[in-house]
Amino acid sequence: MHSTAAIVIRLTRLTETSLIVHWFTEDHGLLKTVAKGARRPKSPFAGQLDLFFSGEISLSPSHRSELHTLREVSIRQWREGLRKTYTSTLLAAYCCQLIELAVEPEHAEPTLHDLLMRALDHLDTNPPSLRALRHFETELTRHLGIHHPTGQAEVSLRDALGNLPSSRAQIMERLGPPADFSSSDRKSP
Repeated sequence: MHSTAAIVIRLTRLTETSLIVHWFTEDHGLLKTVAKGARRPKSPFAGQLDLFFSGEISLSPSHRSELHTLREVSIRQWREGLRKTYTSTLLAAYCCQLIELAVEPEHAEPTLHDLLMRALDHLDTNPPSLRALRHFETELTRHLGIHHPTGQAEVSLRDALGNLPSSRAQIMERLGPPADFSSSDRKSP
């Protein structure tokens, strides 16, 4: 059995009572686990598995597939603030989607795990902003070694990863123009 710090980045229903939980872990990178019986009211996983929760997990590795068995969960951060606005949830999900695009399954990336933890913690206690989105993208490009000081991180990520998650356009629309976009720079209608 293996234990590691982990963040829930996606949940998928497997059966009437079980879930597939996608984790970004400190020691093993991206992992998928089966949480057997997690949807039952008296499950030991009840209230422990939701997006952006993080803590310590124990799992039994599978030798035949990429789907491991979740044994125990001890949540330390629920990040309830991420659910206060749809835009906060959307931005947190976008960060998780970028990590999924950038990291190979079961390949440890402790610096990227730390980056995602800091981003989620920030969004948990602060309103979503274009600055937060751009900071995450820039830091991700630096960690991936694709940062261009004169270019935008969005372009570097698109070049390296292909299309960015479609939620980015929706976030940009919801957050509006950047704070440093002065009214004198705006075009009149």
